[in-house]
Amino acid sequence: MSDTIQEPVIARYKPYYAELEKGKRYFWCACGRSKSQPWCDGSHKGTGIAPLPYQAQEDGEEVLFCGCKRTSDVPFCDGSHNNLRERYETDDPLSPENQAVPLAEEASPGRVVLDGSCRVHRVGRLPDEGAGTVEVRKLISPEDGAVHQSQFHLTLPPGYSQAMEFPRRQVLLFVTSDSGELAIGSRKFALDPCTGAFVRPGEAFALTAPPDRPMGVYASVFPHADGPQWRRGLADYFDSHYPDRTIATDRDKATPMADRFFQVLIDKTQGFENGAQFIGEIPLSKAVAHRHLYEETLIVVSGEGCLWTENVKTSVGTGDVIFLPPKQRHSLECTGKDGMLVAGVIFPGDNPSINY
Repeated sequence: MSDTIQEPVIARYKPYYAELEKGKRYFWCACGRSKSQPWCDGSHKGTGIAPLPYQAQEDGEEVLFCGCKRTSDVPFCDGSHNNLRERYETDDPLSPENQAVPLAEEASPGRVVLDGSCRVHRVGRLPDEGAGTVEVRKLISPEDGAVHQSQFHLTLPPGYSQAMEFPRRQVLLFVTSDSGELAIGSRKFALDPCTGAFVRPGEAFALTAPPDRPMGVYASVFPHADGPQWRRGLADYFDSHYPDRTIATDRDKATPMADRFFQVLIDKTQGFENGAQFIGEIPLSKAVAHRHLYEETLIVVSGEGCLWTENVKTSVGTGDVIFLPPKQRHSLECTGKDGMLVAGVIFPGDNPSINY
């Protein structure tokens, strides 16, 4: 006679970080009752819940084993723990410990360096490195500790159109409050506020600003690039295997995270390999400090707040860009009653709700 299957117990809400040995088999506790989390210690007997074996694929493999036991991606965390509480886990910014954290100083005009390779870049204070009519400001590069990407801010004057390319690169585009047009080969797409867009490797593209105002565009490039290469015109090439290249923010398509939300804009559906672009809302609060296994950039679309790392903090506001290397401990606080809207890119990874 088989055991009656019982409900798994929440061992803890956040996942367990582990570094594994190639070829070794690990038994993940699925019942939540083990005293040796996240590993099985036999406590599942009589529950009808068996542990799940996992064999490491390489030495030093970094994984996050689910601690809430509600994941749909067993044995790994899929962010389900975020919705087991009504409110996202927060910290008190007015505690004596937090009040004692000093402000970080600017390392150079427009660039604030925090712990590790964490950076905050204030776009309007950075130098224009463009060679022509289009202003180009470099936001993220290997000099900032980025392993996977470069990021630029492009500003086109009213009515101006410019063709360009980042050869053999994946390119993510995002507009905050501006609008305009994107052309890839012979295909044209509207760029409305809070819209993400994707350009496949081998494709050139053109940006066109509206006739009455300039247009600002954030461009994330994978792998690194020194900047765009300007073209006189566009080739006809467009990878028709991925016809949908622009995704606008739509609250009805958002994924909840307790009292927060995020919406994935660009991922493998549009052909972006190993990463994701998303937009998310942060209410008036300070998140509990946490880490990610992926490299992350965040654009403050609207609102104001404070970024905290282990030993320092700095203010952030509309238009600022935050760079977070993998495993960097941090906390993003929203200080405005109207909330904060952020647009992010994670790489490698496709789920921005996973943290530890």
